[in-house]
Amino acid sequence: MLRLSELRLPLDHPEEALPAAILQRLGISADQLVSFKVFKRSYDARKNVRLCFIYILDLEVKNEAALLKKFADDIHVKPTPDTEYHFIGKAPPNFTHRPIVIGFGPCGIFAALILAQMGFKPIVLERGKAVRERTQDTWGLWRKNTLNPESNVQFGEGGAGTFSDGKLYSQIKDPKHYGRKVLTEFVKAGAPEEILYVSKPHIGTFRLVGMVETMRAEITELGGEIRFQQRVTDLIVEDGQVRGVRTSTGDELRSDHVVLALGHSARDTFEMLHDKGVFMEAKPFSVGFRIEHPQSLIDKARLGPHAGHPLLGAADYKLVHHASNGRAVYSFCMCPGGTVVAATSEPNRVVTNGMSQYSRNERNANAGIVVSIDPKDYPGGPLAGIEFQRKLESHAFVLGGGTYEAPAQLVGDFLRGKASTALGGVEPSYKPGVLLGDLASALPDYAITAMREAIPAFDRQIRGFNMYDAVLTGVETRTSSPLRITRGEDLQSINTKGLYPAGEGAGYAGGILSAGVDGVKIAEAVAASLLAEAEQERRP
Repeated sequence: MLRLSELRLPLDHPEEALPAAILQRLGISADQLVSFKVFKRSYDARKNVRLCFIYILDLEVKNEAALLKKFADDIHVKPTPDTEYHFIGKAPPNFTHRPIVIGFGPCGIFAALILAQMGFKPIVLERGKAVRERTQDTWGLWRKNTLNPESNVQFGEGGAGTFSDGKLYSQIKDPKHYGRKVLTEFVKAGAPEEILYVSKPHIGTFRLVGMVETMRAEITELGGEIRFQQRVTDLIVEDGQVRGVRTSTGDELRSDHVVLALGHSARDTFEMLHDKGVFMEAKPFSVGFRIEHPQSLIDKARLGPHAGHPLLGAADYKLVHHASNGRAVYSFCMCPGGTVVAATSEPNRVVTNGMSQYSRNERNANAGIVVSIDPKDYPGGPLAGIEFQRKLESHAFVLGGGTYEAPAQLVGDFLRGKASTALGGVEPSYKPGVLLGDLASALPDYAITAMREAIPAFDRQIRGFNMYDAVLTGVETRTSSPLRITRGEDLQSINTKGLYPAGEGAGYAGGILSAGVDGVKIAEAVAASLLAEAEQERRP
């Protein structure tokens, strides 16, 4: 097949315009085009007055060799690469060595799914509850100010990504097309097929719930096992080799292959691993606030006269500013037509995050506006970043009135350094609610200074970004893991053989897609080791 890229058509082009454009671009007749499929459809919002769709297409044509020769110097006409997923092997019959996967977020789900599809029957240990029970517990915080520390936005089936915008795109390098495998499995589990070709696919929370259940069912049908409310409290290590785990229920499970897909908020598990001597190191992350604007303002600024077009949906943005004090300030986890949500996992702390449904039809746009920090800002070893986060989250709880309400401030007041006393035209979406005041003490001074410089700078890219009535809600601290559980080329811990750190919590991913891709990589590494063991056992 051929891949044809950079084919541009107007937003409202009729269906028949696409095959006609293919024929014209290649200079072939209709009988030579056997079939075509859209591989990717995007648009460039930087030129909003001339906005159009940009297609990448996979074509089946007659006389393919002749066309490739004709367009040999054209970078937009090439053979279609193989994006199908190919398993590295299958478990031998009656193979009894079962790997353990700790955590059932996106990384753990895909590690378990790929292992199950290869026949290795993984055992998954998830500290939280099944996704529907977990959803009820999460609403308990949002609606009744009641936190369940083991079942919330951070912990439970589906991981933190379940209560997010459900973004399924990433800037990771993916030469083996693992991302395509992730998206394909999502479609098989009930996601709309458009996620395979739109440039910035997303799903949203409600759809993710059903998909996670479907993927769990497949793992179970293939011989895997998912155990909920099983927090891992101890790692069994003998002579530098992992031999199994112990759980909060007193169970002991033996295995020489343990995948750590913890998520970035499993602080007690990080502490246990540190005590066991598993090598880890502090890493950079970011802290800041959530900012909310009317979605209509963002649509107009980004899409111009095309704002509201049904095929474009709610507009997003991505911003970065390098402040004069040396700090980088950038937008994080932008949620078009979404809400700001309570995302703490520990009592008496306030954490914010953003969430959208598939429709993205809420009145506000929100994003984290965060400031980069690194280990020199929180010296003290690999766990120091956790204490840095906790300090900010505990202070936010106090600023919010001690009820899980979040502290908030109008952007105009924040820039002028005065406390807010009344809302303007933007109604904050955070539940359980907000308490207006002054956010200046909610972050370190260098972060506040950098943000006060960045927000007016962002207004030059998105007109109205520094509108007085826009709302800042604090604090955003869980942007990524504050530590990395370092692994070697074989994807095992550098000092604990058989332990496979993976995903966001281990410092190797940042979002649903990249976490899923890392889960696929880890599954292959575990499978390769298991297959090598099976071969050794087979030999006389």
